[in-house]
Amino acid sequence: MTLTACPKSMTFGPCGGVNEDSSCEVDPAPCVFLSRHLPVSWSEPATAATPNAATAAAKEVGRIMRRRPLVVTGFPVRAMTSCDVPRVADVLRGRADVVLSGDAGTSRTQFPPSYRAFLMAQAGVRVWMGVNARDRNRAALDREMLSLQEIGIAGIHCVTGDHTFTGDRPDARAVFDLESTTMLSRARSLGLLTSFAESPAAPPIEKRGARVREKQRAGGQMCWPQYCGDVSDVEAFIATCGDAGADVPVLPGVPLVVDREGAILLASFHAAKLPTGFISRLLNAKDVRAEGVRAAVEYGESLLTAAGVGGVVIAGGTRHGDELAYAADLATVAEALGGGS
Repeated sequence: MTLTACPKSMTFGPCGGVNEDSSCEVDPAPCVFLSRHLPVSWSEPATAATPNAATAAAKEVGRIMRRRPLVVTGFPVRAMTSCDVPRVADVLRGRADVVLSGDAGTSRTQFPPSYRAFLMAQAGVRVWMGVNARDRNRAALDREMLSLQEIGIAGIHCVTGDHTFTGDRPDARAVFDLESTTMLSRARSLGLLTSFAESPAAPPIEKRGARVREKQRAGGQMCWPQYCGDVSDVEAFIATCGDAGADVPVLPGVPLVVDREGAILLASFHAAKLPTGFISRLLNAKDVRAEGVRAAVEYGESLLTAAGVGGVVIAGGTRHGDELAYAADLATVAEALGGGS
């Protein structure tokens, strides 16, 4: 049942935007789901893929994951700037296994996912496309997913999305006709390889593992959680997922910070918990860029030793105009962690 009191009209809440004090990301009142019995169960049969519908890129990802962890990076391009795509692709191609193009900070006006995916695929990278439910109704999302399947993306990252009130277009009406869980079911039925987010540090912390189980039942195949602290915190989250009955690979985030703007961006993420001493290490460094790369490599290497980790997602952000240099840093970290091999 949809909760109309939820600003995102969610059924399978809570989302990852619950603050530490239990308030909503766009309302000082407590998240309406926290007073309900959780998790909200996926009541339909587990979603199966359409036979023989997997794309060639998805099959390549499967082969990589059978022999080693998957190394994913972000894809740092300026919004609505198509000429950036081949330049960044040239830097990341062959060094990251897959590149993720998702929501871009607070920028709410983006090329549609299918057009971004087309540009990226034309540039020769394996595309993992983030799709949110904020801006489109289910008919429009169905068109996007069908287009992505036709383009041949490696996979789709299904997220509910931040509310429009949190970005640079608060004048835009938020849609939220679907949400992450219901998008996963539709994407999986098309044969797309699917991933989803979870926020281990957001209330109710003790129910987040069970939410992973329900998203898996709906059609989710990988969990890419929000930054959730030290390696021990990641291991604890994976154990919680296992105790709840979830067994999807978990690909934790590796934050790459090389400048002040990137640090500010990470600080804006709801329920993001960085490794102990991460920011102070960078603030005290003589060369923040070099230290940021070293910190990301060290943290990523530690994560890859943890049981249940199926790979890593290296991402973050940088100041406007520095995207190409930041892509090179992403590529350096990805290569150091085994990407492209």
